Amino acid sequence: MAEFSNVFQPTFEELKTGFSIKGKWKSDIFKNNYPLVLELGCGKGEYSVGLARKFPNKNFLGIDVKGSRIWKGARDALNESMSNVAFLRTRIEFIEYCFAENEVDEIWITFPDPQQKIQRKKHRLTNPDFLKMYKKILKKGGIVNLKTDSEFLHGYTLGLIEAMGIKPIFSNHDIYSNNNAPKEALEIQTFYEKKFLDSKKITFLQFKFD
Repeated sequence: MAEFSNVFQPTFEELKTGFSIKGKWKSDIFKNNYPLVLELGCGKGEYSVGLARKFPNKNFLGIDVKGSRIWKGARDALNESMSNVAFLRTRIEFIEYCFAENEVDEIWITFPDPQQKIQRKKHRLTNPDFLKMYKKILKKGGIVNLKTDSEFLHGYTLGLIEAMGIKPIFSNHDIYSNNNAPKEALEIQTFYEKKFLDSKKITFLQFKFD
């Protein structure tokens, strides 16, 4: 994967000393000024690639720490000569090193581990510390999308944002039985989602920071 032109794998030392792409994703990597959309914990990149197919006038960046996961999405994007999708291999905890304030337009979080045990709460991708990071790198009014089969994580996140005075744009516990669900939440399905769709309801939460 080191030979893939659409994959970036900075070391932690590179991030700490000043990541050269920070603040320059649109200009230096995507060569345009289209909106920048992140998929956090992108896995095999199904959502990043799927969204990139649907929205050619947006830039998509899938982020995951496991190279074995993002390899498929990166390869598929290269095979299709897609110029509006790329991948960043790093930990979500390091995203402040990767993006400047207000650089990101939208964030997708698709089927993250809910980390239900109390001692694992710091690893929940929507815990207060992560939400602060997202707010910092998102432009004003930037949207966060959470798609999960975990009623726990959906409720946990909804409670947090409401405590922050944020009213959700959309919140539903079974999007495939809701006619008002955003199309991009319905029309793209990850490998994991397809595997468990018959046995689990899929929730979707969309909100933005003021």
